Amino acid sequence: MSATPSYSRLDVDQRGVAWLTLERPEIHNAFDDSLIAELNAHLERLHEAASKGEVRVVVLGSAGKSFSAGADLGWMKRMVEYDVEGNLADSRKLSALMHGLDTLPCPTLCRMQGAAFGGAVGLAACCDLVVASEKVKFCLSEVKIGLSPAVISPYVQRAIGPRQMRRYALTAEVIDAPTALALGLAHRIAPHDELDEAVEAMLEILLAGSPQAQRATKALLADVAREPDSDATREHTCRVISELRVSEEGQEGLASFFEKRRPAWTQPSASEEPVSKEQNPRAAEPRS
Repeated sequence: MSATPSYSRLDVDQRGVAWLTLERPEIHNAFDDSLIAELNAHLERLHEAASKGEVRVVVLGSAGKSFSAGADLGWMKRMVEYDVEGNLADSRKLSALMHGLDTLPCPTLCRMQGAAFGGAVGLAACCDLVVASEKVKFCLSEVKIGLSPAVISPYVQRAIGPRQMRRYALTAEVIDAPTALALGLAHRIAPHDELDEAVEAMLEILLAGSPQAQRATKALLADVAREPDSDATREHTCRVISELRVSEEGQEGLASFFEKRRPAWTQPSASEEPVSKEQNPRAAEPRS
């Protein structure tokens, strides 16, 4: 599965890792309606592929120095001319992007090499894991230009909590790497020239898990977050683990554990078999 659109790229390597990359480095990967449409199309294909087990992990990244500057200035100028209905249509497409990324069935990992402003903070918050360079900066910058981080607010607030969301959404302060780690916006901070190694290390961990169990767990956690403590939720948790225990992957996982061998869904570790350019389409490219 591969695509060559104007502003983004999708590659899937032989391990089933999908690399979804923003490619507008000349304008710091700012997004507009065209890029949002491309990403929504990519996510539609990834939802189907991940549901079938053809894609095991999605890595969201970008080219150049910045992760993403948020909304493109040209797009913002055009939106000034829109009426409320026109702005609603645009906002719904951005909302679909955030929802599509957030609800991908498989694990998602955001590779962040630099600044993320405005809506780009939402992209990171929608991913399950964020591995970032020490140079990373986040900023919910919308109030400085008379706007609000409205569409991304459910995802960013979930990541950092309501109290911290009030602070950073109202002040538009820049969040540095250590603060992002403390807030929960990032899960791991790496030296800038070791970012790709840190991403690969996390991928190796994710690929060791059962694809079926990861899909089931991700869906389960979304359900639990919506309704943490109810009879229906407790019954649902019992059903999920019961069905996994009798499934083919569940039986294989338990058998491999007791037999002290690698389960069938895993490949040799990176220490045993180096990752080639064919496995990781980004590995041979210059670091940002």
